[in-house]
Amino acid sequence: QVHLVESGGGLVQAGGSLRLSCAASGQFNTNYYMGWFRQAPGKEREFVAAVLRSGSTTRDSVKGRFTIARDNAKNTVYLQMNSLKPEDTAVYYCTGQLIEMPHYYTSSWRFWGQGTQVTVSS
Repeated sequence: QVHLVESGGGLVQAGGSLRLSCAASGQFNTNYYMGWFRQAPGKEREFVAAVLRSGSTTRDSVKGRFTIARDNAKNTVYLQMNSLKPEDTAVYYCTGQLIEMPHYYTSSWRFWGQGTQVTVSS
């Protein structure tokens, strides 16, 4: 079993920045793919960013603003969010998976954190 714990969410004004962290523990190792999803009220959970064997990838709407990075020594993955917009408001979830898969789909990911709220005010 892998445990994922997110932190770093909060309330920020539009144009501001936040950095989310996700600490992994349990039967985790550096071979795991790691990612971030988000879910706004009344909407489906959607892919935000992931670190894959081929490199990192982000959804088009956050390109140039969000950056994903991992620190293998700390078993931690980060999501740096800059130039935040009100439409980025959501609960952000960290996720992990050991096997290669289509990373855009929530069903592809096996382990999930409890989520952290990000609220961007206009």
